[in-house]
Amino acid sequence: MARMTGRERGRDRMDPIDELVIANRVLADQGVVDAYGHVSMRAPDNPQHYLIARSVPPELVTRDDIFRLDLDSNPVEPTDEGMYLERFIHGEIYRERADVNAVVHNHSPSVIPFGVTDRPLRPLVNTGAFIGLGVPTFEIRDFQESGDLLISSPALGRALAEVLDEAPAALMRGHGATVVADSLPLVCVRSIYLEVSAKLQMQAMTVGGPNGRVVYLDDEEVREIVARQDGKRTWERPWTLWRARAIAALKAEAALLEG
Repeated sequence: MARMTGRERGRDRMDPIDELVIANRVLADQGVVDAYGHVSMRAPDNPQHYLIARSVPPELVTRDDIFRLDLDSNPVEPTDEGMYLERFIHGEIYRERADVNAVVHNHSPSVIPFGVTDRPLRPLVNTGAFIGLGVPTFEIRDFQESGDLLISSPALGRALAEVLDEAPAALMRGHGATVVADSLPLVCVRSIYLEVSAKLQMQAMTVGGPNGRVVYLDDEEVREIVARQDGKRTWERPWTLWRARAIAALKAEAALLEG
């Protein structure tokens, strides 16, 4: 039997619900989400629906935790289970962005400082080149006088979607970030490398000192790198690795429960 290549393993599709479980586990394993944060995908069989877990920590998500919501962010099937308070992030972005099929909201620790200072997040490494496409900052004070910073209503979800516009990600002042993509694997890869790039930028600024110079990717480099990554799907390599680790962990977890 011919050996399956890494790319074939990365495209070895499971049921969408299983893929969403894996995405939750990958993001938790990579430190992008902890007890908080969530990932969703547009339902493959109905663009007016999306799949997301109920309100549980991503690292603990199982198949039974996944629910189908409409774009008003209401469960399609009535349930007594609690949903994420900020699910409106997902519903309103799917409503506004037909090109988006997956959304991550996270509280990445290295990303948050760039949403509360006047130092912009910029691309300085090829895996974070997509940052050069634009990463706006959502200031919730522009849309409500005071509050807990949470996107807890359709109106705030729409406001975030408007600020995001056509960008691949948006920072959220004092809160975290929201990342979008046309596929579940890509939104996870972007979310992970957004955190990696933010951490590297802080390290570079520290090494350079207040008067030092950090060399960032220029616009042409951003265009060429993003085009190559999208065209050759180079992001599949890290996704294949992280996905395989998550599957192995899930199998070990199942074996432990059965034993």
